[in-house]
Amino acid sequence: MTHDEQFVARVPADVDREDRIMFGLNARQLVICTVTGLLLYALWSATATVIAPWGFGLVALPTGAVAFIIAVGRRDGISLDRWLIAWWRHRRAPHHLVPAEGPIPPAPTWIRTTAGPGHRLPLPAPLSLPARGITDDGLIDLGPDGTTALVAASTVAFGLRTPAEQTGLISGFGSWLNSLDATAQILVRAQRVDLSVVADQIAEQAPGLPDPMLEAAAGSHAAFLDDLATSRELLHRQVTVAIRDRRGPGHALHRATDAIRALAGCEVSAQVLDVAGAARVLSVCLDPAASDHVGGDRR
Repeated sequence: MTHDEQFVARVPADVDREDRIMFGLNARQLVICTVTGLLLYALWSATATVIAPWGFGLVALPTGAVAFIIAVGRRDGISLDRWLIAWWRHRRAPHHLVPAEGPIPPAPTWIRTTAGPGHRLPLPAPLSLPARGITDDGLIDLGPDGTTALVAASTVAFGLRTPAEQTGLISGFGSWLNSLDATAQILVRAQRVDLSVVADQIAEQAPGLPDPMLEAAAGSHAAFLDDLATSRELLHRQVTVAIRDRRGPGHALHRATDAIRALAGCEVSAQVLDVAGAARVLSVCLDPAASDHVGGDRR
């Protein structure tokens, strides 16, 4: 085993691949190609006496090629036909959303929303978030899409471990990935650390220390933290694992518990977030710029 192979965990990348039915195509791809072929055949049967074969081929070949590309092509990790449908829905969906309980009433006619006559700005649409609420166990209710449990996970000092320990960590993490049988997402968020608050607390408590040498050491340490806060951009990484299950809150909580047990095998401590923790994660995701620096405000 080489040095590079020592840090590799095999995780299948095609676990969600649809079954191949015929000619290496799945059912969705076969439907697109078959429907396109039948439509072209019906068009040829209707126009065979009017359009020459070479003229019909000029239309049929590009049409068939486009349909085949749509059937087998992929973009951003999803099939091209689903990507086009999502793009079309996004284009037709309102882009100005506001929190509201019901439909937005139209503006009075005497309010001019644009400079040009007869061209009024579209009204904003109600903002409909996928999260319906948070249960008493801290689970996020997604309505028909199931329930999601948020698990706060710690990080591991991978570079400080020996090669054998690193191999064990990678193997444990790969085992957890291979054990997943439903949707899971890992969110890693970097947040700035404010050490000036800690430095102020040390400087305030230093005069009360019983020994002058301890007081001098505390003042020196506070000055070091202040210098570190001003000369370096310190980051604190928060790792959150979102585990979703469509069968209900009990199944989502059970899967989160299994994830915590599996992550413990690779020395990652984790716990399911409570109501307050889940609400904070959601609020920060909706407005990342409003999140406070780690360490609090300097007052």
